Amino acid sequence: MLRIEKTRLDGVLLIYPECFKDHRGEYVETYNEEEYKQAGIDVEFVQDDYSVSTKNVLRGIHGDSQTWKLVLCPYGKFYLVVVNCIESSTNFGEWESFIFSDENNIQVLVPPGHGLAHLILSDKAIFQYKQSAYYDPKRQFTYKWNDSRFKIQWPIDNPILSKRDELGHYV
Repeated sequence: MLRIEKTRLDGVLLIYPECFKDHRGEYVETYNEEEYKQAGIDVEFVQDDYSVSTKNVLRGIHGDSQTWKLVLCPYGKFYLVVVNCIESSTNFGEWESFIFSDENNIQVLVPPGHGLAHLILSDKAIFQYKQSAYYDPKRQFTYKWNDSRFKIQWPIDNPILSKRDELGHYV
């Protein structure tokens, strides 16, 4: 059974899947289309991706105007930021942060037009996500991780960045 909570950002949902633990470890079903639809999440996902990063790596802020994403952390720990990047929205630039880890099993559903960024807090972490549209770099937007319009409070001053994230545009 899924537990779902709304966040301050319109359309962004926190999802808590059931976790079964015993003396052998734990088992988490990370996605079940029927259960998600019954919970009101009727999004068809077409692609799964993950990235593996080390401590202090910051990826993002990335997104596009068409893709829903379902994000989770199967290993490690990261600081996740979701930003409303819909420039015509009165809520443009609003953001919310979450701590994701392999211990809390939280997921977040992110609607189109919102950017994602994550900072690795553990020695290594896996950022895993489902997408409702196939990745197309021509549709992508990128904002600098420290764009002054957003005023994001990062728990780091000098993260490890790609050129894309350092410059704030697709390279």
